[in-house]
Amino acid sequence: MMERLQKVIAQAGICSRRKAEELILNGKVKVNGKVVNVLGTKVRGDDNITVNGKRIDKEEKIYFVLNKPKGCVCTVKDNKEGRKTVLDYVPSEHRLYPVGRLDYDTSGVLLMTNDGDFTNKMIHPRYHLPKTYEVNIQGILSDDDIRKLRKGFTFEGETYAPAKVFVREKDYSRDRMQLTLTIFEGKNHQVKNMMKALGKEVRRLNRYQFGNVTVDGLRPGECRKLKRHDVKELLKMAEDGAKE
Repeated sequence: MMERLQKVIAQAGICSRRKAEELILNGKVKVNGKVVNVLGTKVRGDDNITVNGKRIDKEEKIYFVLNKPKGCVCTVKDNKEGRKTVLDYVPSEHRLYPVGRLDYDTSGVLLMTNDGDFTNKMIHPRYHLPKTYEVNIQGILSDDDIRKLRKGFTFEGETYAPAKVFVREKDYSRDRMQLTLTIFEGKNHQVKNMMKALGKEVRRLNRYQFGNVTVDGLRPGECRKLKRHDVKELLKMAEDGAKE
């Protein structure tokens, strides 16, 4: 069976497919000792492929979901001493990487894998995968604010697509509000920035669900392997989202 070179590189967990395409175009990839810089080149399973001089190994694809606790960073290595990374919570001999990011003080669903192609489909904007957050804010959103969230809005040149909103609780005595927010994008600090655009500050943020995956039954810091069905369902949701 022959597959596109950039896909094979991504599946080896080295990088995303888009980054693999850049490496190919920049002459950083060799197949059987020869530089290949043409996108779409197909390779066989027994071909010798090197990226930046290092041979890629076809690893077993593995997928975890971590209930990320607050107070750890979504990086493989951290430049600041004393801070834990998400890798400290996932026991695996494989090279794993977080699928996207959650802020240092944000908790909840975080996927971990060594499958670069899968990662790209989970985080690329074109796939519109739903991500649901439990949001605790300082302040009370008005009916107009909620309509903006549901219809989509633009603030300081940044456009936010329509989101699903469910108001869970309003605490007028403390001027606080809890809501469930489902977004279909993956911009940096998106939920916090959306609330900031509406003049509200996020006090607590927990990602409850990513696609079809939750962390039900997992305490903060605990993880489990994703079932094959979960992975297939996530990929199907990504494919369906790309058609919208």
